[in-house]
Amino acid sequence: MPATSEALKQEVFRLRYAVYCEELHFEDEDVFPDGLETDEYDAHSIFALLRHRESGLTAGCVRLILNRQDDALRFPFERACAGSLNPVFYDPLSLNRKLCGEISRLAVHNHFRRRRGEAATPEGAVEGASYFGGERHYPLVAMGLFLSASALALNMGLEQVMVLMEPRLARLLGSCGIRFTQIGDVVDYHGQRGPFRITRDELLNQLNPESMQFLKLLRSGL
Repeated sequence: MPATSEALKQEVFRLRYAVYCEELHFEDEDVFPDGLETDEYDAHSIFALLRHRESGLTAGCVRLILNRQDDALRFPFERACAGSLNPVFYDPLSLNRKLCGEISRLAVHNHFRRRRGEAATPEGAVEGASYFGGERHYPLVAMGLFLSASALALNMGLEQVMVLMEPRLARLLGSCGIRFTQIGDVVDYHGQRGPFRITRDELLNQLNPESMQFLKLLRSGL
């Protein structure tokens, strides 16, 4: 669901606090005494919230950072990767920022990150998993959240989105057709992460049939 009300946004921030502060210690708990993890980019973002129907748990969340008004606003990945971005793939001076966004702060509730190795990442991704087929499926919660962010971007008319993520996660997303292009060097940012980009045309032309069906459903719901 789109998290547009203040109550739903607080669910997003509360889950982010649980995952990014209490579990992974990526952020300092003491900075958020109210138990809500927020930053300056939330004012420029739209949010998707995933709720588990049976239990009512907030299963996951993701935000899409926009830049609709301030051309001087820099995305978080630009701060983290300053000096390591490849100008062949990313030229900040010629970029139309109003048609770009960044997928950020994806978090999955620990109830859905219980397999070996999954608890060490906010999205619950482990090497060797797959989306469809085989005995072990890649967690559909995380895939659904990435596709939710993609649906938000398409609905907003964006031409491309960026994300700072581990290369192994980029490979896993590629197995369902969400094929990002790496646009800079891997940096040490809460582990080894690199900047990636996907355009609107790349997303729509490369998704496999199952994921395309899923994306259409999400675009309608969001």
